[in-house]
Amino acid sequence: MIDHARVTSYGSGTGLLLTPAEPGTTLGTLAPGQVIRTLREAGFLLLRGFRPDLEQFSAFVGAHSERVTLDPARSFHGGSTAQKVDAGHEAVGLHLENGNSPFAPTLTWFYCEKAASSGSQTTVCDGHRVWDALSEEARGLFRAHEIVYSRRVEETKWKAFAAFHLGTSDAASVTVDQLRELAGGPGETVIDLLGDGSIHYAYRVSAAHGTLFDERLAFANSILGPSNHYEKPRITFADGRDIPVRILKEVESVTEDLTEELAWADGDVALIDNTRVMHGRRAITDPERSIFNAQSDLDRTLLTI
Repeated sequence: MIDHARVTSYGSGTGLLLTPAEPGTTLGTLAPGQVIRTLREAGFLLLRGFRPDLEQFSAFVGAHSERVTLDPARSFHGGSTAQKVDAGHEAVGLHLENGNSPFAPTLTWFYCEKAASSGSQTTVCDGHRVWDALSEEARGLFRAHEIVYSRRVEETKWKAFAAFHLGTSDAASVTVDQLRELAGGPGETVIDLLGDGSIHYAYRVSAAHGTLFDERLAFANSILGPSNHYEKPRITFADGRDIPVRILKEVESVTEDLTEELAWADGDVALIDNTRVMHGRRAITDPERSIFNAQSDLDRTLLTI
């Protein structure tokens, strides 16, 4: 239950649609603790009819977050919170936001300033449902073997990323040791400095894991996902073996069967548990659409309210 909002089912899973219970209700009217308790059960929320602007969206993100984490490779909007979704027009595979690195946030957010006239839906897929639907063979492999994302990142990009998160404008002075200190996430990360100033990192993590709210396993990762602003990573099991093609095909089939679409309307906001629910995008068929993204870490004090 959320005061001042009607809560109804959205899609075929546990996702929920929130709409104003009375005229004039804004996002700022909603109690953050109630929103997060609802997210815990749902996995993702679509908020429709609250008609925020970009500033109100940014404030809503901040009200639920301990820390907002941005990517300097993207364009900035709405103060220090929102970034334009500008990764081309092709379809985007399911993934966790920054899930192929040790910098994944626990929450990811979307704000639709202008909806597309056709296509361009954001896709969501609940990792709890995927794990339950995978074969015993697939579950056994992913229980027994962690996966590793590895790739090279150019010097200008990793230094800009680290400088932003360190709060300094002097990117040239940032060291690889400072980047190593920033690397968090639930897995294990090895970062090597290369001779040309670039780095190579290997991020080892489970493909199926507990979530932000409990230890129930969710198949939530970036095995199928894109890499729009950085070099595409190599993805293997931790022992260096490739994930078998038949297993990847099974993952693709199961996730497609369980994928739901967010058919955007102007002013919609989506909140996604980025430890449980993967997201992606259908191909953009209307380039006039305008979507903003934010990523953050949950303010855990809200769990006690």
